[in-house]
Amino acid sequence: MLKLYIGNKNYSSWSMRPWVLLTQADIAFEDIVVRFDSFDEGSEFRKQISTVSPVGKVPVLDDDGFRVWDTLAIAEYLAELFPEKNLWPQGVQARARARSICAEMHSGFAALRGACPMNIEADLASAGQLVWRDKPGVRADVARLVAMWRELLAGHEGPMLFGDFCIADAFFAPVCMRLKSYALPVPDDIAAYIERLCAMPGVKGWIAGALAENDFRAFEEPYRLQR
Repeated sequence: MLKLYIGNKNYSSWSMRPWVLLTQADIAFEDIVVRFDSFDEGSEFRKQISTVSPVGKVPVLDDDGFRVWDTLAIAEYLAELFPEKNLWPQGVQARARARSICAEMHSGFAALRGACPMNIEADLASAGQLVWRDKPGVRADVARLVAMWRELLAGHEGPMLFGDFCIADAFFAPVCMRLKSYALPVPDDIAAYIERLCAMPGVKGWIAGALAENDFRAFEEPYRLQR
């Protein structure tokens, strides 16, 4: 059986993507949580994950001893391993566009990521108001998301970005968590897409796991004065 090494579900946006993809596609796997304590050399997290990953990060997919790290590489490996699951959209151009936006997500949106760390359990609307007021880069990132999602939803007639759920939706699931936790303003049609994605079994399962953890990691919550 496939094994997926992940971090804390409440915080680990990178881990969320392949977990949601595997779960939503109904691909059997075992998840192994490597609990965050810190990311410093010598931390328990780094000691444990370094036994399966040369880069010392989550997620890592283990296929009977063969290991793949990095979310995009994991997604591509799964798409080749399970072609019948149609993890990428049908059509050459649709697949190219899906890969383009996944790569954009993979390397971009730094302002949103930096100002709004993923924290599914928390209500961070007050922090979000300050971020929205003071961080033009965040406003620009959200504007790009709105434009991208609107174009894709209209072009493929929803309900997901490319019609049916695919890797692209899994890649943007952590961003949806950020938009919800920080209550960042988005138009009604985009809010509706976020709710549709959050209602999918794969995303619901991750959210439920995050809410059940009750594992407060102070270094992951620099903006939070108390719980």
